[in-house]
Amino acid sequence: MKSFDQVSQARGYRNRSQAISDLVRKAIVEYNWENDSEAQVAGTLALIYDHHTTGLDSLLNEIQHDYHSIIVSSVHVHLDHDNCLEVLVVKGKVKLIRELSDRLLTQKGVKNGHLSIIAVD
Repeated sequence: MKSFDQVSQARGYRNRSQAISDLVRKAIVEYNWENDSEAQVAGTLALIYDHHTTGLDSLLNEIQHDYHSIIVSSVHVHLDHDNCLEVLVVKGKVKLIRELSDRLLTQKGVKNGHLSIIAVD
């Protein structure tokens, strides 16, 4: 419990109960989106890719257009001469968000990515 209290305090929780409540909420959200492909969620999808990979910019753009109904917003950042960061804000059914994530993150030239989901309710 000492370690838990240290982490809780470092993160700004006022007490143990508040930290535990937050952990339980996160566990329920994660369980729901892992087990209910129709659940309505929101989240972000971030990916880093090599913009020198031939045709990758166009392909990523085309895939995003295929999922325009769940993409709320996007940000494109030039990290350096070779790498770009793309962050998508998404909202919709888990099934579609996962499809989008899988399609984008598996393209040749995409170096890394992460899908983060939070509950809408």
